[in-house]
Amino acid sequence: MGFPGTWMTESESMVYRVVPKCACSTIGQIMFYSDHGTFFDGDIHDAQAGLHKWAMDDSQPLITDNVKSHRSYAFTCVRNPYTRILSSFFDKICGIQRNGKRYRGNLVPLLIQKYGIEVGDPETGFEFDQIKSFRRFLLFARDTIRWRRPMEPDIHWSAMSGHISTFIHNGGTYDQIFWTEQFNDGMAEVLSQIETRHPVDLAAIPRFNESEGHGPKRLHKVSDYFDDLSMHLMWEIYKKDFQLFRYDFDNPDNKMPLSDIDLREVHAKLGD
Repeated sequence: MGFPGTWMTESESMVYRVVPKCACSTIGQIMFYSDHGTFFDGDIHDAQAGLHKWAMDDSQPLITDNVKSHRSYAFTCVRNPYTRILSSFFDKICGIQRNGKRYRGNLVPLLIQKYGIEVGDPETGFEFDQIKSFRRFLLFARDTIRWRRPMEPDIHWSAMSGHISTFIHNGGTYDQIFWTEQFNDGMAEVLSQIETRHPVDLAAIPRFNESEGHGPKRLHKVSDYFDDLSMHLMWEIYKKDFQLFRYDFDNPDNKMPLSDIDLREVHAKLGD
């Protein structure tokens, strides 16, 4: 299986396991900048040079050798499951992607037909019942993850623990897992542990939110989207995420973690 979703700087200063919807665009650009002294011109996910990626065949043996020998500082970044799934909904389901089309072609028509999900129209300001549609989307997300129907689960709403576990299963070890909600502190700790070709000033780094403006703005506070059934589904899907990464399941409006992540526990429970 190897190390899917893993990026590494060309200098091999650091290794990063991508978790979608968890500041991956900003992290990728910081990695690129640390080697080249400039940002990639475009979406870092499209970069085919300047950064090693598991998706590129030539990078795979280099990443494998590095990760299995643990030569470089390895890290990843996580996010509150409530805000992450909301972000996935507004970006991937309701939004228009950077190619000017809906995400995954026939996905949205399928959701409209099978789940009664409304997504709005960008020409009319995306007017629709956000709460009702999101709750129906959450049922769909659960169906994809639990029963793999009507399609395989998508990386943007698959559990973070699932993404992170592949790195461990195949012989990788994390030196750090930090929170999107405390991004500068976490990324500063990564940079303090390595040497980079070019110094990185986190205070001057823009946030590369590639989904910004793709879809409608969230109109309500986080807890408004989650009734009792929705919270039951969240626990069913993301129980490990809440537990391992220390997020507050009982209060959707509290986006901050409750305590520190225990890396030994993460490796033990996700390495089974």
